Amino acid sequence: MRIKNVLPIAAMLMVVLMGGCKKDEAIVVSGMASTELSDALRVGPVRVYLGVAGNFAILSKTGITDVYPSAVTGNIGASPITGAAIHLTCTEVTGKIFSVDAAGPLPCRLTAPSKLTTAVSDMQTAYTDAAGRSNPDFLNLGAGNIGGLTLNPGLYKWTTALNIPTNITISGGPKDVWIFQVSGTLKMSSAVNITLTGGATAKNIFWQTTGAVTLGTGSHFEGNILSKTGINMKTGASINGRLLAQTAVTLQMNTVVKP
Repeated sequence: MRIKNVLPIAAMLMVVLMGGCKKDEAIVVSGMASTELSDALRVGPVRVYLGVAGNFAILSKTGITDVYPSAVTGNIGASPITGAAIHLTCTEVTGKIFSVDAAGPLPCRLTAPSKLTTAVSDMQTAYTDAAGRSNPDFLNLGAGNIGGLTLNPGLYKWTTALNIPTNITISGGPKDVWIFQVSGTLKMSSAVNITLTGGATAKNIFWQTTGAVTLGTGSHFEGNILSKTGINMKTGASINGRLLAQTAVTLQMNTVVKP
C-alpha cells in the first residue's frame, strides 16, 4: 500500500520538475534568440570602442591649428601639449575646449589634464584595436584607388596608400560597421564627397591610417579618423565624424560635426 501511495506522488513531482526545466530552457532559448537577432541586425565587424575619446570631435597630441573661421560641433582637446597649441577660438566651437593647462583658449577653456590623459590613452587603444583586426573582407580594393565605388559593411585593408579621387558611397544599415585599415596615407581630392545610404551612420565608420590624412578643398568626409600621424583639412572641407590624431590636426575654415 505504501508503494502504491508513493508512486503517484513521485510522478507528480517529476511532472513539476520537468515543467520547471522546460520553462528554464524556454528562457535560455529566448535569450539566445534575442542575442542572435541583435547580431543579425549588424553586418560587418564589431565597432571600435573609443572610450573617453568618443566624447571629442577633435583630439590631438601635438596641437590644433586653424585658419579662421572654422565651425566645430563637439568637444575638442589636446594633450600632452600645452593648451597654447589649440588655436581654435571659443566662438568657433559648439562644445567644450579641454586643455592640460591654463594656456588654452579664453574664456571658455577647461583645464582637465587627467581627463585628457585618459582620452588620449583611449584614442591610442582604439587605434591599436582597429589596426589589429585580422582577416579582412576586402584586401587592397581598387589597388588603393576607390573613386566611384560603393562600399558595403566589412573590414577593408590596404597595404599601401589610399586615394579617393572621385565620389564614393558607403551603403548599409544603421547598425552596420565599416573598418578601413590603411598602411600609408589617405588622400581625398578636392570637391569629392562621401555619401551615406541605406541608413549607414558615421559613428559606425572607422578609418585607421598609419600615414597622414588629407581632405581636399571643399570635400566632404564621413566617419571617425584614427590617424597615427596628422590630419589635414584643406580650405572649406567638412566632416561628419571625429578627428583623432596622434600628432596634429590642421584646420582651414572647416566644418567638423561629431556624430
